[in-house]
This record gives sequence, C-alpha cells and structure tokens, in this order.
Amino acid sequence: MLDSEPDAVLGPFSSPAARATPWASALEILDEAEVFWLSTVRPDGRPHVTPLLATWSLGGMCFTTGEQERKAHNLESNPHCVLTTGTNALTGVDVVIEGAASVVGERGEREQAVADFERRYGPHLTSPEGTWYRLGEAVIAGDVRLYRIAPTVGFAFGKLPTSSQTRYTWPGR
Repeated sequence: MLDSEPDAVLGPFSSPAARATPWASALEILDEAEVFWLSTVRPDGRPHVTPLLATWSLGGMCFTTGEQERKAHNLESNPHCVLTTGTNALTGVDVVIEGAASVVGERGEREQAVADFERRYGPHLTSPEGTWYRLGEAVIAGDVRLYRIAPTVGFAFGKLPTSSQTRYTWPGR
C-alpha cells in the first residue's frame, strides 16, 4: 500500500506566475469529484474509456466493476490505466492518476474501501432509494470486483486564469 506523499514539480507548460498544485489540494479535488473517467486498453490495443465512481482509499484510487465488464477484461490483459476527473470548463483543476490496477482481495481492505466509498457517496450507496444501494455489501462479499490503482505518476492541470501543470511522482515507484 502507498502511504507516502508524492513529489510535486511544476511542468514546463505552465504560465510564468504558476505554482505547483500541492498534493493536499489534488486530494481535495479527488475527494470532491463525483464522476471519474477510467481509460484502459483492450486486448487488441484499442482504447476504452468509461465513467465511474471512485475514491482515494488504501493508498490509491479505488473503483468497482463486474468481472464480465469490458474494463475488467481489459485490466486482466493489461493492468496499466489512467483515471481522470476535473471540471468541464476552462477554469478549475483537472487531476490525472496513472498506474497499474489490481483486484483487492483481502476482506479487511475491501471493508475499508467500502467505508471510504460510503463516506464519499453517502445515500447513493447507503439508502434503499440510492442508485448503487447494496454495492458495498457486494464488494465486501467479493461479488463485485474492487480495484486499486497503485499510482506511478499523477498530474494536476490548473486552467484559467493561470495555467499550470503539476507532475506528481511517488518515491520508489
């Protein structure tokens, strides 16, 4: 599990007055985002992108899927993927996490991730009227796959009024 904070370096395509986005700020963006986009590669090399729920947990980005879904098949043949979130506007900050996804097999870790998902998405997961009600139970039981992306590199792209490109790298990765 990844517990260390990444190094943050401002990229060359940033505005002259830009500053690197601190990792704590990027984590806030990840925590406030509702929708994420997962990019994987199909076994034949074609890209695949899908929206999903995700949360920072277990030292990486966690998401769920059924074992027969396209993203699960893609990750079986190539675990490298990219998860993105941000704003659909010219202002704000977009965050990108790159890494390798693996299935979380240990029940205690699945329980922790479910608690983090439920904290973040609340009644969408915990209320009988919620769209994903009982997803947590299915994840803990192992009926739905829980993946964790171990981040190798991340980016925060600040947009107007000052553009910035912060690159995050984790020591030892």
